[in-house]
Amino acid sequence: MNRIIKIRDFLKNRHRLLLFIGIPLLSFSMHYRIFGLDIMGIHSWRQTVTQSNIVNFYEEDNNILDPRLNERYQWKGIYRMEFPVMQWLFAQVYRVFGNDILISRILSFLIGLIAVWGIYFLVLQLFRNKLLSVLTAWAFNFSPLFYYYTMNPLPDNFALCFAIWGAAYSFKYIRENKLQSLLLASLFISMGTLAKLPFGLFYAILGFYFIQTILRKKLKSIGKEFGHGLISLLLLSPAIAWYAWVIPKWQNGITKGVLSGKDTAFVQIWDYLSHHLFSTFPELMLNYLALPFFIWAIWLIFKNKVFKKSIFTLLAIWSLSILFYFFFEINMITRVHDYYLFPFLPLIFIIAAYGIKDLITSQSRMKIVMALILLMLLPLSAFLRIDKRWNPDYPGFNKDLLIYTDELREAVPDSCLVVVGNDASPSIWLYYVNKKGWVYRHNKLSGEKLFEIRKFGGKYMYSDSRLIDEDSLISSQFKRMVMEKGSIRVFELKQWPD
Repeated sequence: MNRIIKIRDFLKNRHRLLLFIGIPLLSFSMHYRIFGLDIMGIHSWRQTVTQSNIVNFYEEDNNILDPRLNERYQWKGIYRMEFPVMQWLFAQVYRVFGNDILISRILSFLIGLIAVWGIYFLVLQLFRNKLLSVLTAWAFNFSPLFYYYTMNPLPDNFALCFAIWGAAYSFKYIRENKLQSLLLASLFISMGTLAKLPFGLFYAILGFYFIQTILRKKLKSIGKEFGHGLISLLLLSPAIAWYAWVIPKWQNGITKGVLSGKDTAFVQIWDYLSHHLFSTFPELMLNYLALPFFIWAIWLIFKNKVFKKSIFTLLAIWSLSILFYFFFEINMITRVHDYYLFPFLPLIFIIAAYGIKDLITSQSRMKIVMALILLMLLPLSAFLRIDKRWNPDYPGFNKDLLIYTDELREAVPDSCLVVVGNDASPSIWLYYVNKKGWVYRHNKLSGEKLFEIRKFGGKYMYSDSRLIDEDSLISSQFKRMVMEKGSIRVFELKQWPD
């Protein structure tokens, strides 16, 4: 037992070493082979959209209000969804070092580390225990979901990082009632919300706290709280203004969610729910080896009647707001959009922290040993579950794009508009051939459509479909075949009008 206590005390006394040296070095070494890889794996389409935004800020237009896609049609490609603060900041680094996916991977990794340190600070505000905070940060770092996306260019990473720090300073403000903490909390949540709208739900912590405090005082002597609330909302105003401007122009079901009119059967909804509850949550979001901490914490919450404490109410309101978001967007999340579940991560690791705390501070040798073993095995579990996602043989799209990237890019001048396909996404092919233009999918490209593309400036065509490029109405519009690499053919189109 003394040896176990010594290990625990060593971790406690050296917690900064583990937090700032141990976790970064281990995570870096486990991800090392990924830094040099191009985009591949699950949700490559979303990553290539983000990366194309970055490159277009760097190469084309540095106006942060005008994020651009590579899809162009008859327009300039400006597509405003989330405020592209991460993409724009990455592009400024590109201006120093040049265009290289390595830069995006390094910056994404660093954002991930800052998020891990944010979890440490968040748990410290709630539990006032440095050892517990660093162990929870360790567990969070090896959430398989976080482990995968921390290497990939997605605004969700950036939003999660800022929202975590916003939540941490929210609880620090609630505990100390200092304006500085409120300013930081509001700024961080505002930045997270700008980067990704759902993270505005993290403001539920402060919002409910202000409502609760004002009502408790029965509207008397509320000058300070009312003033602080107004200041906080003022700092959120950039995010409010951005989405008030762009949401009316969105042509998707995100803002309508389950009210979009899309007829989703109850059986289908149940399939989504059961998949996330029994697969995504324990396997990807938490990590199977961290599941015992979570389950133990749930039991302790009821055993110790933690729900009677005031802080629990804030956590519950925060949780309910995110659950509402989940159920509202379930027909958009479906089974596949796991990164939509990022807002849950801080909450589930706060709960897991309560379980870790009981086990690691126990006088039972068995409990301490079990907790330490599970924590030590988390990196291995995350690695085994996720590393195969970066597999060049199964990249999630036509692997010839990976094999012949350089040749396909050099086959056509970058200034030329092209049509590409088959591409199930709006972005993967155009990203890999480094061109702007049109995308066809599911073998749906007619001769009339290709004629229209030529009319609007299309000069070349990339195709991996013989059904398309050997169709007589399409092939009659080819001037010549420029290149054939694997399954992909490159054609020069006839000049319009021919």
